[in-house]
Amino acid sequence: MITVLAGGVGAARFLQGLVRVVSPDKITVIVNTGDDVEFFGLHVSPDIDTVTYTLAGLVDETRGWGVGGDTFHCLDSLKNLGYETWFNLGDRDLALHIHRTRLLREGLSLSQVTASFVSSFGLSLTILPMSDERVETRVNTDAGLLGFQEYMVKRGAKDRVTGIELAGVKEAHPTKGVIRAILEAQGIILAPSNPLISIGPILALKGVKEALKDSSAKVLAISPIVGGAALKGPADRMMEGLGMEVSAYQVAQLYSDFVDIFIMDNVDSGLKGRVESLGVQAILTDTIMKGLREKEALASLAIAALEIKCR
Repeated sequence: MITVLAGGVGAARFLQGLVRVVSPDKITVIVNTGDDVEFFGLHVSPDIDTVTYTLAGLVDETRGWGVGGDTFHCLDSLKNLGYETWFNLGDRDLALHIHRTRLLREGLSLSQVTASFVSSFGLSLTILPMSDERVETRVNTDAGLLGFQEYMVKRGAKDRVTGIELAGVKEAHPTKGVIRAILEAQGIILAPSNPLISIGPILALKGVKEALKDSSAKVLAISPIVGGAALKGPADRMMEGLGMEVSAYQVAQLYSDFVDIFIMDNVDSGLKGRVESLGVQAILTDTIMKGLREKEALASLAIAALEIKCR
């Protein structure tokens, strides 16, 4: 079994390659839910939905999120009624959130709801929300304390980040199956996701870091920072605001107490020695996933590095 810790767009694109290399029923994906938010009374799980839509072949490939070809008639009507509509939810996307919210109100857990969605989309891998309990990523900025979606979407990630809070993380527990998926894995991969607000919330849950250290499996991480910049999202701006070095090395350092192998882009070859000084094996390759061929190549390299048979 391969266990993947994942955020949204970058992780979803990597997983598109992984499911072509490894039988999907041997893959468990632990997905960040710190970005979850309520809009119009509906529970929205952006990272879970991005992973699900992508693997189901429904995602808007240009944006990397949402449903391709979706319409926005409901949102337009809500705007006319005076609602704020800065978070773009298409009509087909809204149907999923309506159904999720109804099931949650009926007493199902987020992990149960997610499993039902995975099945309804015809997917055979396992997708686990990191927790069934609410964890909310909040961002301290020069403009004040903001919810992550407000910082990211409404304000365009333009505010300087001075701190990150994970409200509720001390009380929350990993979803049932998360720790087992780590301890029983043949290989563990940290997808190329924001280390602070995508992977960070997962690592902050009780027992997760300890399980990564205790697992007999090798742990591999893929850098989302290439040439000192994030390929997608605000990771570079957030790192800079927090006084961190914006580099693949900094990402490796954040993971160095449990990661064995670190994949980074060829453009960062000058950092290889620094990464290896952390006691981590560094591998250089092309990490920019322009198309399916590159996604599959990156996934194949990761599996080979973990010394796992593909199928």
